Amino acid sequence: MQVRVLGCSGAIAKDCRTTSFLVDTDLLVDAGTGVGDLTLDEMAGIDDVVLTHCHLDHIAALPLLLDAVGGRRTRPLRVHALRATIEALRAHVFNNVIWPDFESIPSPGAPFVSFHDITVGQTLALGSAFPKQVEVLPAVHTVPACGFAVCRANGGAHWVFSGDTERNPPFWDRVNALDVAVLVIETAFGNREKALAERSLHLSPLALADELSHIDPGKHYPIYITHTKPAETDEIMSQIESLAARQVGGLAHRDVRWLKANGVLTF
Repeated sequence: MQVRVLGCSGAIAKDCRTTSFLVDTDLLVDAGTGVGDLTLDEMAGIDDVVLTHCHLDHIAALPLLLDAVGGRRTRPLRVHALRATIEALRAHVFNNVIWPDFESIPSPGAPFVSFHDITVGQTLALGSAFPKQVEVLPAVHTVPACGFAVCRANGGAHWVFSGDTERNPPFWDRVNALDVAVLVIETAFGNREKALAERSLHLSPLALADELSHIDPGKHYPIYITHTKPAETDEIMSQIESLAARQVGGLAHRDVRWLKANGVLTF
C-alpha cells in the first residue's frame, strides 16, 4: 500500500499545503489544498474520499475537485464522513451560494457527488483498483471528528492517521490492538502556545509526549508529525527533538519524524 502526502501543513504558505493524502490511486483521505497538485487524470481516478471533519483546511479542495473532474467521471465521487460533517458541507459549501449543489448536478439521478454517513468504530470496504479496509477511529476536536486506520482488504499492517485531535485515550485503546506500520499524528502548536492548543483541541509537543506514552511498550513503528503551522514548524520539531533527547514521556525511544509534502509512505 502506498500513501502519497499531498498536504500536511496546518495552514498555507509557499510549499505548504493543507491536509490531504492519496492512498494508492483511488482513495483520498481529507481534501485540503494539496489536492491541487494532482493531475486531472489522477483526480478523476479517485473513487472515494474519507473526511476527518469539516474544517476548511481539510475540505477546501473538495468543491474544486468536483468542478474539475465531475464531468469526466461515469459515477458520483463517493464522500464518506460523519453525519455532522456532511450536514456542514451541505449547509455551508454545496448550498448554491458558496458553491453549486453537486448532489443534484448535472441531475439528481446522476450527480457528481454522493455523501455517505460513517460512524466511529465502523469499518468500510473501499477501493476498486486497490481494495482496502478503512476503520473509523475516535478523535477529540472542536467539531465532530475522527481519524482513520487503513489497510489492504485482505488484512496486514495499517496506516493510522489521528486527524485533528487533543488527548484521546479511546484512540490509543484501539491503535494498540492494531498491527500498525506507520502513525501520522498532529502537533499543531508549539509549547509556548500550549494553552491555545488545549483550547482549540490540538496537540502541542508536551501533550504529544503524554499521548505517545499510551503506546504499548512492545509496539514500535515510525511516527510522523503533521499539521504543524508553517511559521512554527522548526520550533515545534525542535521542541519534540528536545523532549525526545531528554526521554520525556512517550517520546523516549520512539522513531519520530517530520512529515513532508510530496513524500510517499510505502509499506
